[in-house]
Amino acid sequence: MKDIKVYGPGCKRCETTEAMVKEAAQKLGVDVSVEKVTDPRAIAMAGVMSTPGISIDGKLVHSGGLPDGKKLEGWLAG
Repeated sequence: MKDIKVYGPGCKRCETTEAMVKEAAQKLGVDVSVEKVTDPRAIAMAGVMSTPGISIDGKLVHSGGLPDGKKLEGWLAG
């Protein structure tokens, strides 16, 4: 199971990013645990300078704007 965190204050882009992660995981058949992190301090401590951000198994893979669908699938498959 992959541990995924979506960082953001709860804006529309952050919600869309969370949905994209879940859809990509389902499409690939990857078992994931998705946690939404909205605390500004926790977001900063994770190294996210621009939201939304995504970390997979503790590694920050994306920050700022919606992720590219193909890249997202690659991160989840890797």
